[in-house]
Amino acid sequence: MSAIALLFLVAGLGLIGWLTARVRATRFRAGSTARFSSLPSHHGWYVALWTAIPPLVFLVVWSVTSPALVTDAVLATPAAIQLPPPGFDRASILSEARSLAEGRSFGAFHGLAQTLAPSYAAAQSRYDWIATAAALLLAFAGGAFAFTRVKPGFGARTQIERVVMLMLLGASLIAILTTVGIVASLLYESVRFFSVVPITDFLFGTHWSPQVIDARDPGASLGAVPLFWGTFFIGAVIAMIVAIPFGLMSAIYLTQYAKPTTRKWMKPILEMLAGVPTVVYGYFAALTVAPAVRDLAVSIGISWASSESALAAGLVMGIMIIPFVSSMADDSIAAVPSSMRDGSLAMGATSSETIRRVLLPAALPGVVGGVLLAVSRAIGETMIVVMAASGVATLTLNPFASTTTVTKQIVDLLTGEAEFDSPKTLAAFALGLTLFVVTLLLNIVALRVVKRYREAYD
Repeated sequence: MSAIALLFLVAGLGLIGWLTARVRATRFRAGSTARFSSLPSHHGWYVALWTAIPPLVFLVVWSVTSPALVTDAVLATPAAIQLPPPGFDRASILSEARSLAEGRSFGAFHGLAQTLAPSYAAAQSRYDWIATAAALLLAFAGGAFAFTRVKPGFGARTQIERVVMLMLLGASLIAILTTVGIVASLLYESVRFFSVVPITDFLFGTHWSPQVIDARDPGASLGAVPLFWGTFFIGAVIAMIVAIPFGLMSAIYLTQYAKPTTRKWMKPILEMLAGVPTVVYGYFAALTVAPAVRDLAVSIGISWASSESALAAGLVMGIMIIPFVSSMADDSIAAVPSSMRDGSLAMGATSSETIRRVLLPAALPGVVGGVLLAVSRAIGETMIVVMAASGVATLTLNPFASTTTVTKQIVDLLTGEAEFDSPKTLAAFALGLTLFVVTLLLNIVALRVVKRYREAYD
C-alpha cells in the first residue's frame, strides 16, 4: 500500500474512533445531573489521538530504517554476488536498481542494476506490506485501549491538554535543535579548516585569493580581512548612510506631522519594501543602479569606476533596510509618554525643538536597537551583493571601486568545482561561522538595548 493511502486509512480510523467515543460519552451523559470533567469531544479526541499517533510515529521511524532493510534483503539475493566491493561503484549500482524498481527511471548505465531491480521491487513490496500491517495493528490496538477508558469519571480533557502541550514543546524544540544542528555543522567544518589553515592567518591575513592556494602555506592566500572590510563597508557604512536618515525622517514624519489618513496609507506602503524579494533588489542593483553609479563617476572624471562598485550594492541595500529602521524608530517615538511632548510644547518649544531635544533623546535606545538589527540584516544579505558586488577582495575606502563581501565569497566557494575537503571549500564554513558570530552578537546587543528602552517606559 502506498504511503498516501496508508495515511488516509489511519486518518479514517482516527475519525471513526472520534465518532464512536463521542457517541459513547454522549450516551452516559444523557439524563445525568452529575458534573463531568470532560466533554464528549474530549473523549473523542482522546480516542482519535490514540488511534492515529502510534502508527504515525511508527511510520516515521520506518521510513528511516526501511531503506537499509530493503538494501540488506537485496544484498542477500544470489544476483548480488556480482556486485563490486563496498564503495562508490556498488552504491551507484544499487541506486540505479532502486530507481528502476520505484519507476523513477527507465534505463540504467550498469547492466547489473537491471538484474537487481526485480529484487528491489519484491523486497520493497514485502516491507511495505509489513509496515501496513504493523501500522494498522497499532491503530486498532491504540484505539481499542483508549475506547475502553471512555467512562464517566475519566479525565479525557487533562490527557488531551498534556498531549497538546507535548506537541507544542516538540514544535519549539524543532527550532532549537535546527539552530543547534546549524551551529554544530559550522563548527565541525570550521575546525577541519583551521586544522589546515591557522586561525590567525585567516582572521588577520590581508590577501584573499582562494583560486591560487599554495599547498605548503594555504593560509597565505586565505586572509579574510578584505572580506570583513568589504562586508562592513557595504553593509554597515554605505547602507546605513542611506537607511538611517531616510528611515528616521520617515518615522518622525509619520508619528509627528502626518495626518491619520496619510499615516494609514504611507506606513503600509513603506513597509512593503520589506516584503520585496531580495533577488528583485539584486536585479535593480545590477541593471539600474550600478550603471547609473558608473556613469555618474565617469561624468565627474573617475574613468576607472567599476560597474560592480561598493556604492551600487550599498545604496540598494540601504533602500532595502529602510523599513527596519523606520519601523523600530516609529515604535520607539510613539512609545515616548505624551506628557513629555506636551510638557515641552507647554514650555514654549517648537515642534522641531521638541522632536530634536525631547522625543529623539528619549527614544534613542529603541532607535539604536533598530539600527543594530538593521546592520545585522545588512551584513548577512546575499542576493544583492552576489548580483551587484564584485568578487575582487580589496581594502579600499573608495565607494566607486570593486569590493566583495563574506556572503558573496561563500556563494562562490560553495558553487565551484573544488573538492569538498579542500581548504578553498572549507573556507566557506569558516566565513559562515564568523558571520554567524558577528550577527549573533549584534542581535544580542540590539535586544539588550531595546529591552532597557522598554523597561524605562513600562
